[in-house]
Amino acid sequence: MAYTILYDVFDEIVEIAMRSQIHVPKGHIAVYVGETKKTRFVVPISYLNHPCFLDLLGLAEEEFGFNHPVGGLTIPCDKDAFIDLTSRLHCC
Repeated sequence: MAYTILYDVFDEIVEIAMRSQIHVPKGHIAVYVGETKKTRFVVPISYLNHPCFLDLLGLAEEEFGFNHPVGGLTIPCDKDAFIDLTSRLHCC
C-alpha cells in the first residue's frame, strides 16, 4: 500500500517536472528514458554509482555508444521500469 502511494507521488513529481521543463539542479543529471518515445527525468548524480543504475548505463553504451539521439544521456529502458528503479533508489 505504501509502495503504491510512493510510486504515485514520485510519478506525479516527474510529470510536473516534465511539464515545466525545469533546469537541472546542481548535483543532478537529466536523462532521457524510453524505447521509442523519450521521457526526460532529472535524477541525483549519486544514482550513477548504484549497481542497478550502472546496468542501465551499460545498456545505453551498448545501444548508443557516445552518440545519443536526443543530445543527452539516453537510457533504452521502459519508463515504468525506470520509475520503479529510481523510486527504490530514492528510498535507500
